[in-house]
Amino acid sequence: MQDYLPLAMILFVGIFVQSSAGFAAGLIIVPSLLWFGFSIPEAQASLLIATVPQNIAGVWTLRESISIRRIALPAFTRLVFLPIGVCLLVSLQTFPIDRIKQVVGLVVLIATLAIILFKPTPRQSLHPAWAWLAFPLSGLLQGLVGMGGPAMVFWVQAHDWTPRQMRGFLFAMYLISLAPGMIVLYLFFGDLIVRPAVFAALAIPLLLLATYLGLKFGDWLGRQRLRKVTLGLLLIIGIAGIASPYLPMHQPSAETPSEAIAVPDQGVLSTSES
Repeated sequence: MQDYLPLAMILFVGIFVQSSAGFAAGLIIVPSLLWFGFSIPEAQASLLIATVPQNIAGVWTLRESISIRRIALPAFTRLVFLPIGVCLLVSLQTFPIDRIKQVVGLVVLIATLAIILFKPTPRQSLHPAWAWLAFPLSGLLQGLVGMGGPAMVFWVQAHDWTPRQMRGFLFAMYLISLAPGMIVLYLFFGDLIVRPAVFAALAIPLLLLATYLGLKFGDWLGRQRLRKVTLGLLLIIGIAGIASPYLPMHQPSAETPSEAIAVPDQGVLSTSES
């Protein structure tokens, strides 16, 4: 059980930040779990389960602002590209763990810089090409590294929707992809994802507390201040991932996550050296 304490701690922090600052759960949770020896599939599964209460509550609360017609095609294109991302993840899992950390760190860094630099001007409608770029990319990144949110957020922010419409759309998109995401992960990785997913489900009461505390903390400190702190943290996480082979605590290893999983006395959690 103590092997899963880092998982609970990281999920708590990620959900707390998501609730307080309004973003960044996946960008924090996935790379952080890699540093604690979890694989990307394990991190993805635990993240998906951990966000179930937030997404259900969000969809229910904002149900009057959610248009089925508006989300149908984006949800479909995102789901089509999700298994393609997971197929790429299968190949990524054969890389040495330091290369995987570098790939994830690069995704975090690019996403963070895009959040900082990309400030779209809201308009009533966008050219359809932008949707065909944003949602396939979101599905691909969701399947590959479990971080498909930023591409959707940029597309949503480029519309002159009300805050409730924006939040309702995003909650609905996340909720729609939860079950298909878990099914695809299980089909490709089997029992590897079961234990972290179950533990994440058991940790939901703790994560509800994280949500409550995060909302209170965000109201107290202010969203803009938290946004700056969170973006700074994400920059550090991204750079640390890219630089992982050169950091002082690094211990050279040629072992890949798939090789580590196959060692009987290490168990499913011994997927990397951090």
